[in-house]
Amino acid sequence: MRFQLTEDQRALRAGVRELLTRRFGPQQLRAAVEQPGRLERGLWRELGAAGFFALRLPEPAGGVGLGLPEAVLAFEEAGRALLPGPLVATHLAAGEVPGAATGETVVTDVGGRGLVEWLTGADVVRGDATGALPLRSVDPLTPLHRVPGSPSDRIPAAPGAGPVAVLLTAAEQLGSATRACELAAQHARTREQFGRPIGAFQAVKHLCAEMLVRTETARAAVYAAAVTADPADIDTARLLADEAAVRGARDCLQVHGGMGFTWEFEVHLHLKRAWVRTHRTSDATESEERLAAELLVETA
Repeated sequence: MRFQLTEDQRALRAGVRELLTRRFGPQQLRAAVEQPGRLERGLWRELGAAGFFALRLPEPAGGVGLGLPEAVLAFEEAGRALLPGPLVATHLAAGEVPGAATGETVVTDVGGRGLVEWLTGADVVRGDATGALPLRSVDPLTPLHRVPGSPSDRIPAAPGAGPVAVLLTAAEQLGSATRACELAAQHARTREQFGRPIGAFQAVKHLCAEMLVRTETARAAVYAAAVTADPADIDTARLLADEAAVRGARDCLQVHGGMGFTWEFEVHLHLKRAWVRTHRTSDATESEERLAAELLVETA
């Protein structure tokens, strides 16, 4: 099975990156951090006009008519840019909630653990968010609420907890891991200590190399799961992408030293967003248990 991107897929990824670079670059990112909880509706509608939310919607229904692999590429770029908002929930609502496909309607949902992102900023909430209480989110670009009670006490989670949501979240994690790797390598080449770039020191080389290995391993798993859509492959992709994003951001912070925690750098924001994404859908332990059960059946 070949996982090389087609020319059209590379063009799609380049187009999404160009759009996000132009509309949500470093200056816009810092401005968003300074105004937490505010969703930029103009950008949201522009994403809708570009087909971001309607990528997998059939053409007769007004969509782009592409598949899960293309959606993964788009969400990877969104993760790389730290694009805020309930992107996955709105994408999954395209064709079901009026205005979601075009970006006119912002949709959020109740996640598998009772967490609701952007509850006050959304137009439509899928799932029962009755009694949701605000939480202090570690990520300034992801306001959170939690529905009280255990998951068994509530109605089943909204579609945001399904396999496609898990995979698209993994794609966002992959984007963050990729960006953290880029930032670490760039800093290691330009920052000097003792008259040499810090990338010349073995300890820094090892950190950057390990980040790259984790990122590319996660990339292979995420792309494979996008092709097969197999639940076990999606669980594998989710676990590897979570590890690549969280550990990659931590290692990137270490490469930057104390500067990585300052507001002038985006490194800490990738770590905080990666933490939040690990709690968006079902618990990682559930993915591990499903994979263990799958392996047990195969070896029995």
